[in-house]
Amino acid sequence: MIELLAGVAVAVAALALVLEPILRRETHWGPPGAGDADDDFTPLDESESPKIRALLALKEIEFDRATGKLSDEDYDQLKAEYARAALVAMDAEQTVKDGATAVADDPAEALIRAARASLRVCSACGPRPEAEATFCSECGRRLTAPAA
Repeated sequence: MIELLAGVAVAVAALALVLEPILRRETHWGPPGAGDADDDFTPLDESESPKIRALLALKEIEFDRATGKLSDEDYDQLKAEYARAALVAMDAEQTVKDGATAVADDPAEALIRAARASLRVCSACGPRPEAEATFCSECGRRLTAPAA
């Protein structure tokens, strides 16, 4: 009889442990204090941003191609369309966010412009990575300064 009562007690305790998260009224699943930050969270699928929508569409067509739902021709067409839309949205967002002059003053952009200005150009091989070279390392032709 004692074994039966012990078995019932263990079963009730196990059932209580399993059902406790379901029956608990508190729905906070993160660390303490993190619940307030998620109140204004908007799922990416419901975003109105053209950039996010285009990037999600690109992800979706990648998945459809990988699972065989999309032909290569359709994939190429859709990828070009959504990549163009994503780039346009990113450019528009960057212009609105920073303004045209802020992008020009970006230190990274200034470094890129300086690096491109220091590259020398071969008439046959194109831009060469040798900044101080006079002749092309591939064909031996004289290098010229890049066109502005």
